[in-house]
Amino acid sequence: MEKPEPRLFLGMPAVIASDAMRELMRMVERVAITNASVLIQGESGSGKELVARAIHHCSLRCSKPWVDVSCAALPEHLIESELFGYEKGAFSGADSVKPGLFELAHQGTLFLDEIGELEPKMQVKLLRVLDGVPYYRLGGVRKTTVNVRVVAATNRNLQEAVGTGRFRNDLFHRLSQISLQVPPLRERGGDIVPIARYFLEQQNARARFSNGAMEALRRHAWPGNIRELRNVVLKAAILSDSDEICEENLPAEFRAAPHPPRAEPATSIDGMERRMIFDVLAQTGGHQQKAAAVLGISRRTLSRKLKLYNLGSGIPEEHLSRGAVQ
Repeated sequence: MEKPEPRLFLGMPAVIASDAMRELMRMVERVAITNASVLIQGESGSGKELVARAIHHCSLRCSKPWVDVSCAALPEHLIESELFGYEKGAFSGADSVKPGLFELAHQGTLFLDEIGELEPKMQVKLLRVLDGVPYYRLGGVRKTTVNVRVVAATNRNLQEAVGTGRFRNDLFHRLSQISLQVPPLRERGGDIVPIARYFLEQQNARARFSNGAMEALRRHAWPGNIRELRNVVLKAAILSDSDEICEENLPAEFRAAPHPPRAEPATSIDGMERRMIFDVLAQTGGHQQKAAAVLGISRRTLSRKLKLYNLGSGIPEEHLSRGAVQ
């Protein structure tokens, strides 16, 4: 199999081998040359930031600033000053003017990661800026106007969040002029081994995966996506005693479960009792009183058990050869 060469998007390497990701990157190239806002959705660790960087890399703004921020990483009381900046003296500790991220990204791209975590009050202010309305820095007296392309990403289902009132419907539509879905790693099997080989090469250029290890990587569900894959490969490369990474070097959940030994058919207690009674009846020629004495039970108990087996006083044919029935 031909080894795909990694591409770099703003310093972030991308190994693209699966049809699903190749199709997504073709869409990225078409979208990038527009000024439309883009909403990137997908599971955590699936590569949303990579797609965002690729959009800027392929855009007409590629020579202009790229600015990124995680909306979940900033406390609510700080996110407004981070996005829109502040003037000296705007609040305690504001000892100098600080441009906001929108200003820093002027004529370039602002990437708002984890946009689904944005508080409702900030959603209103963000919507106004996206609609081109000039804004004030905190403590400012002069409005600021910026020309910024916004790319947002989330691992939440924003349409559900809109339905529950957690996310503004108008902001959702403003952000998702173009919507891209990054498939999880389990749906792009063609990427698993090439990406794993890339991570392995970063740790040990001589190392390689055995066939068993590659098969184990392919069949794993990867709930943590590429982030999980990187960590698994890193750990295997560090702990392996040789340059060949085998299935045994992977975490226990990656190893194929051994085939359990073929078990003998289970025999219930009732089945054992039934067979014993029939054997004794055959030995006593069907004489229930003698059979009861051999079994150590009363004649009445034996009769009740035979009725339970729906056989009356009869004996199954397979037991008849073991004794004569009188």
